[in-house]
Amino acid sequence: DLQVTAGNSDDDTSSQITQIDNAISAGDKGIIISLNGDAVNSALNQAKQQGLIVVAVDTPPIPASTASGTYATDNTQAGLLDGKWEASKLAGKSADIAMLDDLANQVITVDVDRDHGFLQGMGIPVGNKNVNGQEPKGGHYTGGKGGTYKISCQLATNGSQTGGQTAMENCLSKDSGINVVYAINEPAAEGAAKALKSAGKTSVSIVTIDGGCTNLPFVANGEIGATAGQFPGKMALDGVDAIAKFAKTGKKPTNQAGQDFYNTGTQLYTDSPQPGVASITAAAAKNKCWG
Repeated sequence: DLQVTAGNSDDDTSSQITQIDNAISAGDKGIIISLNGDAVNSALNQAKQQGLIVVAVDTPPIPASTASGTYATDNTQAGLLDGKWEASKLAGKSADIAMLDDLANQVITVDVDRDHGFLQGMGIPVGNKNVNGQEPKGGHYTGGKGGTYKISCQLATNGSQTGGQTAMENCLSKDSGINVVYAINEPAAEGAAKALKSAGKTSVSIVTIDGGCTNLPFVANGEIGATAGQFPGKMALDGVDAIAKFAKTGKKPTNQAGQDFYNTGTQLYTDSPQPGVASITAAAAKNKCWG
């Protein structure tokens, strides 16, 4: 018996706490959750105390021990693929960068890991490994052929298309010369693409992360240069299997050795392949995308 619920936004922890409490009251065997923030941790710990197994997907909690196991993409690696692709595509040209992150009011690992992975792929030093926005705002990137860079704008999008569009419009009002956009996820990237199209900007390179089927046309027509595809169907399948196994045998899942999650993989989708960065085309990704 599977009950499915959702919050109202990426940072809606209040709804998730209520949903966790309801699962405890219903006597459920376990909870699969894509966390909206650390505010849900005490409710999850209460669920474990009541005998439920807690499986996180997509985003490892902080601390990782809040979940019995986590099935997720290596989000740093996903961002790294984006950054390496972008640095190679720039071919030594200057990068005027807009960073479109997820949340402004709290820190979640998926937001930080994707952001920092992109910077590392570009060859830009990360200022503080625990939070976004502490890197040097200008200097020299070392990825690809290397070149100068500046981070002109860094705004939250709440992981939504409207948030991405608004953030991109605000970034363009600060600096109309932006030529590189990193976006936390595909809805935010699609919003950014819409804002750029409305502004008549046709030579801005957007990279993002997700791998949804509905995003592939944006990759195929070049509005989004590259996306690091993830496999949430595998995350969910592994999570359901873990709870079923726990219900039958009492055995709990384990994360991979040396990791705070079990890695379900990532692959770059782009119709503009770059040397040294493994990728597949949007057409080939139709057999791998989700949604």
